[in-house]
Amino acid sequence: MKLRVVLKRFSHPQVRRRLKIGLSLWAAAIVLSLISKISYDIGYFKAQSLIEQKNAAMPVTRQFLTPEAAQRIVSGALKEDPNYPKTVVLQVVDNNPKLSAIIVENNKQKHIAWIVDMRLYFTGDLFSDNGYNLTQSMEYQNNIIAGPR
Repeated sequence: MKLRVVLKRFSHPQVRRRLKIGLSLWAAAIVLSLISKISYDIGYFKAQSLIEQKNAAMPVTRQFLTPEAAQRIVSGALKEDPNYPKTVVLQVVDNNPKLSAIIVENNKQKHIAWIVDMRLYFTGDLFSDNGYNLTQSMEYQNNIIAGPR
């Protein structure tokens, strides 16, 4: 019986017109929100692709220190003949672009040396922020008997 009352009220022309207006407004709001969501997604993905394109265009060059490059740096710093150096780079222990540890040999004695920023050669004790002697720890790790300090 209640359904019959509801259907009778919907059959009134004024109620039908208000219902059409209300449903039209709801449909327009849904369509508008869908259009804005789709346009936002398209713009967002286009911006992301431009960022990725820009990042892909920039070459990522990470420098690695090879024993040959380390030998050139050491020979240049010590002003030795690069073809016949007195100090020979045996191994690059820690290959980091900012601070690299290398093992060098001079007069049959091995030492730990450091190359800073792929260009500066440094021998001696190097300490970490916590006060640990990094040179001694590298000598211990690589079984190098340190001479007098």
